[in-house]
Amino acid sequence: MNVWAIPQKQFKILKKLNTPVKIQDFLDKMPINFEPNGDTCLSPLLVLEQNTCHCIEAAVLAALALRLNGQPPLILDLTAVRNDFDHVIAVFKKGKQWGAISKTNHAVLRYREPIYNSIRELVMSYFHEYLDDLGRKTLRSYSWPVNLKRFDKLGWMTAKEEIGYIPEYLVKVKHFPILTENQIRNLRLADPIEIKAGQLIEWKGKMVLYKAATFKS
Repeated sequence: MNVWAIPQKQFKILKKLNTPVKIQDFLDKMPINFEPNGDTCLSPLLVLEQNTCHCIEAAVLAALALRLNGQPPLILDLTAVRNDFDHVIAVFKKGKQWGAISKTNHAVLRYREPIYNSIRELVMSYFHEYLDDLGRKTLRSYSWPVNLKRFDKLGWMTAKEEIGYIPEYLVKVKHFPILTENQIRNLRLADPIEIKAGQLIEWKGKMVLYKAATFKS
């Protein structure tokens, strides 16, 4: 299998996204996939064809663009409490620092500049923004970056169908807790203005929480 057999039109689009900033700007212009008919994980080619994506679909496309431009295709899973959504980001390094590309419909959980000295430091930059509608801080754990090269034999880069094996893997991979039980018990609720800011959306529509492993947009 030739994992690089990406159609020329799509290859040119992805190749032009030769910096994390360009990738993020490209994804920001794409409407959110609200999954009206149930969970999806569109392949990068389907995302480009349908011009829509949610967080994990965007993260995989971002990882592919990073790979085509000389960086490893890394994604990372952020997990929340049971009644909130998980979130997936693409991560990259500039020098020794980590940054993130993130597709979301909200005013928060967005792009992170490559200024973080570790993966945990990068993850914790999302903690205070990761709120539910009651102001509870719901982020609980994260995975180590997953290199999508492990799925090359399954053809994730050139697939014209869904690639559900990637979110299935993210659910099973080892996650690292970010809080102790005592810290969780003592968390303060967000202020009303923080809750209001977290409810700002870019695209009209509503994500449905189909299952605990559904990802946040």
